[in-house]
Amino acid sequence: MLNLIGRWVVLGGIFLPTMTYAYGDKGSFDLFRPTPPDLMRELSTDRPDQTESAYTVDAGHYQIEADIIKHTFDRHKVRGKDVVDKSWNIAPVNLKAGLTNDTDLQVVLDDYLGQVESDKVAGTREKKHGFGDVTIRLKHNFWGDDGGRTAFALMPFVKLPTNQHHLGNDQIEGGLLAPFAFRLSDGFDLSTTSEVDILKDADDRGYHPAVVNSASLGVEWTESLAAYYEIFTEKGTDSGDRWVVSLDTGFTYALAKNIQLDAGINVGVTKAADNYQPFVGASYRF
Repeated sequence: MLNLIGRWVVLGGIFLPTMTYAYGDKGSFDLFRPTPPDLMRELSTDRPDQTESAYTVDAGHYQIEADIIKHTFDRHKVRGKDVVDKSWNIAPVNLKAGLTNDTDLQVVLDDYLGQVESDKVAGTREKKHGFGDVTIRLKHNFWGDDGGRTAFALMPFVKLPTNQHHLGNDQIEGGLLAPFAFRLSDGFDLSTTSEVDILKDADDRGYHPAVVNSASLGVEWTESLAAYYEIFTEKGTDSGDRWVVSLDTGFTYALAKNIQLDAGINVGVTKAADNYQPFVGASYRF
């Protein structure tokens, strides 16, 4: 049996509790002393659902999670207007590096964005394409990374306005995510994420908070094939902000221990949500 020993690490001057194993002492591994393959945990990804994983990348190892392509369609008819928004996101990628046994650094790149906005009433059409924003995230797991029925992590992030041609709001924004995982039974897992974002006001006069919550039920059909069923909600406090709610589903397929394919679709159920968003992606750990 492996015995857990509590200890503390310092990240950016902040003391954070962590756990390490007496046997094998996984806490002794870091970015420059990688975890041996036989001590590595199972591959866990933050995709394809919108609910984040509570698990981190093993120390000294790297993970690439990417959409091969993602398409978003939204049509809104309000007060005599009829506007259709279509966008394509090609190869947006999340690059991860395991810093310690329970902390990883993530850099999310919106590699290529293409947007088309068509006003059916005015008969106008606007097209934009280019590089998107960059988001930097730091995930720290407080318990459950290497075993147990539950797992919990915190993940602060900051978004940098690196987009071209106003494909974003050109503002620095950030927030904090709190992923939680619970093993219901063999083959069934429940994951949740609660999130508070600090977003720029529409009138550009200040910032306001937005609250995001999601829950995802994972079902393992075989050793390689799994599916998820998810509800996602978002609500900002800025004037005019409305509830965004979507119902999402998809699957993952493990080609190998460190390679995973996925596909899914997010379907909006409120007027403020995008109508639908299908995608295909893959993840690789090394």
